Amino acid sequence: MRHGVPVVAESSTRPDTSGPAPDRIALRGVRGHAHHGVYAFERERGQMFRVDAVLELDTRAAAAGDDLDKTVNYAELAQQLYAVLTGEPVSLLETLAERLARVCLANALVDAVEITVHKPQAELGVPFDDVSVTIRRARA
Repeated sequence: MRHGVPVVAESSTRPDTSGPAPDRIALRGVRGHAHHGVYAFERERGQMFRVDAVLELDTRAAAAGDDLDKTVNYAELAQQLYAVLTGEPVSLLETLAERLARVCLANALVDAVEITVHKPQAELGVPFDDVSVTIRRARA
């Protein structure tokens, strides 16, 4: 855990290829109070949102040299994601997810990212645990 934010580094293999899958750095549960939403009451009152980011990149050079400059500094990334999450309001979770993905892909070491934006306090009129939007974006 770093600054109250759980961080997990993962590596796995793809079942459909002979080589290893990209390494992954996962930053889960970045949360903040924000004013995103379609409805006026959402914009006025705001609510808690949560973001998960899973970055795909090659971490071998960082591991070989034990060098932070050759990987993603997840403390800095958490601050950047938080700034977007709590920044300029948008109507759609899809728009917010796209902005967050752009932040991650701004780091040249990141090949692809999966972003999930959670809105657990959405007013749906029925009991529920969470509503979320997940997108995956890769470097072109």
